[in-house]
Amino acid sequence: MTINEIRTKYLEFFKANGHTIIPSAPIVPQNDPTTLFTGSGMQPLVPYLLGEPHPQGNRLVNSQKSFRAEDIEEVGDNRHTTFFEMLGNWSLGDYFKQEQLPFFFKFLTEEIGLDPKNLYVTAFIGDEKNNVPQDVESAAIWTKLFAEKGIDAKVVAIGSEADGYRLGMQGGRIFYYEARKNWWSRAGVPENMPVGEIGGPDSEVFYDFATLHDPKWGKECHPNCDCGRFLEIGNSVFMQYIKKEDDTFGLLPKQNVDFGGGLERIAAAAQGNPDVFAIDVFADTIGLLIHFSGKEYEDSRYKRSFRIVADHMRAATFMLEAGVRPSNTERGYVLRRLIRRAAQHAQKLGVEHGQGKDSMLVKCASIFIEKYKQAYTELQSEDVYQQITDEIWREEMQFAHTLEAGMKEFEKIAATGHIEAQEAYTLFTTHGFPFEMTLELAAERGLDVDTEGFKKEMLKHRALSRAGSEQKFKGGLADTSEKTTRLHTAHHVLLKALQLVLGPTVKQRGSNITQERLRIDFSYGAKMTDEQKKEVERIVNEKIAEELPMTRSTLPKEEAEKLGAEHEFGAKYPDMVSVYSLGPKDASVENPQFDKAFSIEFCGGPHVSNTSELDVRLTKSNIGPFKIQKEEAVAAGIRRIKAVLV
Repeated sequence: MTINEIRTKYLEFFKANGHTIIPSAPIVPQNDPTTLFTGSGMQPLVPYLLGEPHPQGNRLVNSQKSFRAEDIEEVGDNRHTTFFEMLGNWSLGDYFKQEQLPFFFKFLTEEIGLDPKNLYVTAFIGDEKNNVPQDVESAAIWTKLFAEKGIDAKVVAIGSEADGYRLGMQGGRIFYYEARKNWWSRAGVPENMPVGEIGGPDSEVFYDFATLHDPKWGKECHPNCDCGRFLEIGNSVFMQYIKKEDDTFGLLPKQNVDFGGGLERIAAAAQGNPDVFAIDVFADTIGLLIHFSGKEYEDSRYKRSFRIVADHMRAATFMLEAGVRPSNTERGYVLRRLIRRAAQHAQKLGVEHGQGKDSMLVKCASIFIEKYKQAYTELQSEDVYQQITDEIWREEMQFAHTLEAGMKEFEKIAATGHIEAQEAYTLFTTHGFPFEMTLELAAERGLDVDTEGFKKEMLKHRALSRAGSEQKFKGGLADTSEKTTRLHTAHHVLLKALQLVLGPTVKQRGSNITQERLRIDFSYGAKMTDEQKKEVERIVNEKIAEELPMTRSTLPKEEAEKLGAEHEFGAKYPDMVSVYSLGPKDASVENPQFDKAFSIEFCGGPHVSNTSELDVRLTKSNIGPFKIQKEEAVAAGIRRIKAVLV
């Protein structure tokens, strides 16, 4: 069965059983600042599980687009994906265990056609400390359901996951586990729940693929084993408890059901293959990669890369559709990481970068759009298609440029015979060079990398980023990465262009430059006309096209001032200053030719060596890469421009 067929069957099955089909909530939460992405089907329904009436009734069903960033590093095995669809049905105080468990069992065995002999289930063992009893009711319901299929289902009490690896299956089909496996609340296990928090026991269904147990996970196999034999395909949560003021648990006035089932995992079970990447929605993408790479999916050297490209491009497609754009913060950073990891692993497969619609990553995204556009009609829009494919191609181009520059730095470091933690960290943070690429290249050359030291540097970096989010580098730069450096250079050209168009009295009054855009505050008493903005853009793009060199010189401050070098208003400079001059074409460090330069500024850098580096588009056009996004007033006599390099 295809995922479209399974999704339709699920929705129609529960609709026939009195449920209202509700649409998937956006993958980007609308009114939840606590999380970047919608990570489960129940997340948008929390207010209703807490008691708020739902406008469409007490029985609901949907398929929810979901994304879990914490699973990025897990992708590559046979079952983890970042983006997934969660099939969900809910009873808001209507039915409970006696209806829910048979609903799901019937759906799996009669609608999907799974052999009940391959199904194993779990239930909550109880919590004496918190006076929450064992869920004998669920175990009894499961015993009856299996008996109706001619299966004698033995009940086994396991306890913890560690106990499972020690005790094994013991001939069981229904297994009791402790709270860490069979209890759900937003706070986790019962003892972590604050007063007023709701939660309850849950019952999970696993599909047994009958593969051999891998003892590296533990001596014995059991349903919650990570060896890949068992795959969890659905979980019914019984929301029946609330934490009271006296730290005990009471029953909720309404007892709810919150079910979530992984669509992709159910599809894997339907075809009897434990590899979720073998299902139809991934098959065409992986087939495309096989064709263009000449590599085999079953080759253990490449399987992980096939899976990462397929997973990450599906996730990126849906994130772009939701309006997320690649950047270095929050959702944009996650998206950038997905696209760049996909590009990196496509490269590892030996897939050549194409241009525009011939880009391999764009081709992958196009396949996913085609696969999903019937279920999610927003993907049918030509504008949405263009936005998704354009952004992927642009990010792929920028990453290719980053890798080219990063490789030069890597080779310099590799020539020393060892890669220190700080060097790997600088490659990653300053040059955007992926750490796992550093590891792979180092391994090819037989070099050691201080991996633990790198992790410590990254932890320090994250701590500093959180503590000093308002801090900026000298000159208004958010960082010294390649992309920020390009925009910093464009900032110099822009200031001179503003002076040429608006007059020589225009002076810089502030700046802030990130990897995404530049911002300049300048003295001018009126709103710029559209014609003035177009002329400024034209001049900047003209200087980029002229491929002018950027030359750094060290001069006495007085000499630099006599040259008319621009400098920051109110800033104090030392006796000897660094000056950057742009052009002419034959300028050099030895012969900067200040009298012929387009612009001269006091600045500590960094800058590109030539304006040609500001245009990294694979396909050049007459429009040019520089574009003003916004021009506005920020104070009396002070205007602000935000601009980008596309």
